[in-house]
Amino acid sequence: MINGYAGTILRVDLSNGVVTKQALPEDLVNDYVGGRGFIAKMLYEELPPDTDPLGEENMVIIATGPMSAHFLPASGKTHFGSKSPATGGYGDSNVGGHFGPALKYAGYDVLILTGKAQQPSYLFIEDETVEIRPADQFWGQGTNTVEKMFKEELGEDFQIITIGPAGEKLVKFACIGHDFGRQAGRTGIAAVFGSKNLKAVAVKGTGSIPVFDIEALYKKGKQAFEHVFNKPGFKGWVPEGTAGITNWVNMVGAFPTRNFQTSYADFHEQINGKAIVEKIKITDKGCFFCPTPCGKYGKAKTTSGSAFVEGPEFESIALLGGNLMLTSIEEVAYANYVCDELGLDSISAGVVVSWVLECYEKGIINATNIGREVKFGDLDSIVYLLNIIAKREGMGDLLAEGVKISSEKLGHDTERFAIQVKGLEWTGYECRNAPGMMLSYMTSDIGAHHARSWVLGHDIAGAGKSVHDLIAGGGETKKLSKAEVRGKSKVVMDSQHLRPLFDVLGICRLQFMEIGFEVEHYEELFYLITGKQRSWQELLQVSEKIWHLTRCINVREVKGYGRNYDYPPRRFYEEPIPDGPNEGNYITKEEIDLMLDEYYEARGWDKNGIPKQETIDRFGLSSLVQSRES
Repeated sequence: MINGYAGTILRVDLSNGVVTKQALPEDLVNDYVGGRGFIAKMLYEELPPDTDPLGEENMVIIATGPMSAHFLPASGKTHFGSKSPATGGYGDSNVGGHFGPALKYAGYDVLILTGKAQQPSYLFIEDETVEIRPADQFWGQGTNTVEKMFKEELGEDFQIITIGPAGEKLVKFACIGHDFGRQAGRTGIAAVFGSKNLKAVAVKGTGSIPVFDIEALYKKGKQAFEHVFNKPGFKGWVPEGTAGITNWVNMVGAFPTRNFQTSYADFHEQINGKAIVEKIKITDKGCFFCPTPCGKYGKAKTTSGSAFVEGPEFESIALLGGNLMLTSIEEVAYANYVCDELGLDSISAGVVVSWVLECYEKGIINATNIGREVKFGDLDSIVYLLNIIAKREGMGDLLAEGVKISSEKLGHDTERFAIQVKGLEWTGYECRNAPGMMLSYMTSDIGAHHARSWVLGHDIAGAGKSVHDLIAGGGETKKLSKAEVRGKSKVVMDSQHLRPLFDVLGICRLQFMEIGFEVEHYEELFYLITGKQRSWQELLQVSEKIWHLTRCINVREVKGYGRNYDYPPRRFYEEPIPDGPNEGNYITKEEIDLMLDEYYEARGWDKNGIPKQETIDRFGLSSLVQSRES
């Protein structure tokens, strides 16, 4: 028995139907803690080098953490990992909702999926019962539709993760849907599900999880909820959720607009959090034990269609709204619904579609190529493009490969405005005057992703400001001076250890990041759950070790991996911002190289961004990793 954990790894070979249950190793728990730590270790150790991401040998690892499923704020996170179809390297994603707790209550900390089912299938788990079942009746259905079908067939107590048509068609930015509006969206792991003929996993658990001090944990958990409720930012955060940051991001000139051609949208108030509340919101929607529900469930009515939808979150507002020039919250929400139902990551989809629209606008492609006339700001054009991508119809077959491959194959210098890093599309912050945030995107282990490190506030206001303080500060839009690029490594690295640590623990970071729930509470909760005294600093060191390990996975799996994979698209260092508060600003190629040099040195990597042997040794990875210094 290991306190805080269910104690079992469940392995399912879909090719032959063999189910194996093994005890969770104590050394794995001690060295990697949980969540993405388990995933990184197992992928490096068990995945055959040079595996095809969509081949039978690839594996999907679904992992919880020690804080998952306990009586404490927002303990419902589940982490997914695989070799990424989007990047060819290390890939992971996470989702809230209720799946992870159900998996732990069924008795499993980790679920490992290998092989390929002979026919469309789903995995049924109810405590000790584990079965691979036919899914022919579910194949081809959208994520929300099929989740409802599963609930009707199996019962409301089952928690479902499922892929949509995009995952079935191996779209490289397909996402996993859960809980009628939550997604594990990044790195294309749903396409790995599709390659394995796996439509869904349905879980019901009725067991319990051992903890070190149940009475003290209950008392501390109750206090933790009260503490979050009493935080100054609580009332400001809950009504609008992540969408509440829209005005501030636009005000500081970081709001992606028209395929990141600029960084300010004059229609932002039509698609912000207030617009959600006033025009589409029905109720708040939260995840397992969440005291601060960021989900906004509502109904979007448009001329293209209407639907109930959770969201849009800020990232969808940025990439489907500003970036595609949709100027009403109803249209953004409906585009969000279409992505959800098709099983498309709304971030990547927004970037791919915006790239297509810019290509069309520039005359590089035409209506014959794409199948009809398309334009920015037209919801019908956007819905059409989303559908042909998800179904790989016509040019959608190319676009389903993601913006990096699409631009390389199309040519005509379109790589310059294909907004991605390492093959993963950029998320919702334009960074030509935010060098720390730019460096965060560039060096993220999975590709351009804000959840690995968010230092935009530091770029704008310096240290010591919470997200809530920044948003509450208000102020008028104004032209900003050019940002200083030196000295960004430490703040970026600190954030890259901090934010992913929550993915290791199996708990949502928003209570800490947005509300200001202090880290000392997590230290105490960790002890009461596990019985192990580990300081926050010690846990951060585990997160830092995982960062080096995921870099090593990329080095091993991606031919020629190094500095060239960390560069942003040329738009960001060749084109000054044309308007808005950052008009005229951009970061030069020389400044980007300066930032990378500083970062690599601080990390203990060589000039090409490869971890040095001494760094591998220092973090206790030498027995696992073979260094490949340049």
